[in-house]
Amino acid sequence: MYKGAKVAVVIPAYKEEQLVGETIKGIPEFVDLVIAIDDASPDKTFEVASKYASDRVIVISLPENQGVGGAIIAGHKIALENNCDISVVMAGDNQMDPQYLPTLLDPITSGEFDFAKGNRFFSSTSLKGMPFYRIVGNSLLGFLTKAASGYWNIFDPQNGYTAISSKMLKVIPLDKVAKRYDFENDLLIWLSIYDARITDVNIPARYGSETSHIKLLPFIFRTLRTLIRGFFRRTFHKS
Repeated sequence: MYKGAKVAVVIPAYKEEQLVGETIKGIPEFVDLVIAIDDASPDKTFEVASKYASDRVIVISLPENQGVGGAIIAGHKIALENNCDISVVMAGDNQMDPQYLPTLLDPITSGEFDFAKGNRFFSSTSLKGMPFYRIVGNSLLGFLTKAASGYWNIFDPQNGYTAISSKMLKVIPLDKVAKRYDFENDLLIWLSIYDARITDVNIPARYGSETSHIKLLPFIFRTLRTLIRGFFRRTFHKS
């Protein structure tokens, strides 16, 4: 429990046999439920994660690859089934520093916000270690996501280190949210449609030996399509 809230951490993992174990081991003890979702990895991700299975750690392997968003959605559903109050997402590549979990949780446990996300752009020192092309890409996508979602106060839309209240998870049509790497962008649009109160929190980037599985051009085209569709969807719902 964290300040009276039952907390789940969802760990989407695809081809993360080298790092998923470290990710699971790093989850703080105040987290009530750890949900590791292997997204039909061709390597030993599921086998490695399963070594940590316990009453507190649930390990699931999806029968078919769903994409990172699909894995996260599957994890959120399990968190709801287990009556968790807050569901946090931490990637299986050990890139998201668990010491910042309270920073994400506090805005929600206070009752002030429904959704909190990391932002690596609060200061130049936060960007240390981030590849330059990611900085440029995130800046561009940040502006486009602001326009599509209407959340002009947020930035760093591709930051998947997030926390969301169970109340909001029950409202959003999870099965309609994009399931690939455009998940974070589409989720923000759905949050806007349902008037979620969201906030950015300062979480520096942490890069190590992880390998990105994003294919850049398909990702750009898919995300642009999602943002355009999402803009019109939000406009329709808000009109």
